[in-house]
Amino acid sequence: MLADDYQPTQEKRWVLIAPPGSESVPQGCSILLARASSPEQEAFIGNQAGGRVFLFLRTDDFDRDYTAMTAKGVEFVRPPIAADYGKVAVFLDLYGNRWDLVQFAA
Repeated sequence: MLADDYQPTQEKRWVLIAPPGSESVPQGCSILLARASSPEQEAFIGNQAGGRVFLFLRTDDFDRDYTAMTAKGVEFVRPPIAADYGKVAVFLDLYGNRWDLVQFAA
């Protein structure tokens, strides 16, 4: 976790997370998490993108990470395929959002 800050003017909490080692990468990776603060926002949890993939987890070793994620119970809803741009599979997060696990081609 990089930050866990309460924003009193907007009555919300922001949590900034990053994968281990990402701070050493020039274009490091991080995600800002913000909790829904109204019933209208809560209605969109798990459906922020209307059922489409909108988050991408880039890897340098697809097979390693796919195997590790599957072993930990991550649900993949589309199996791995080889595409022109690389190797990819679609998985769900804890809230039903669809992610691509992707290793881009060289």
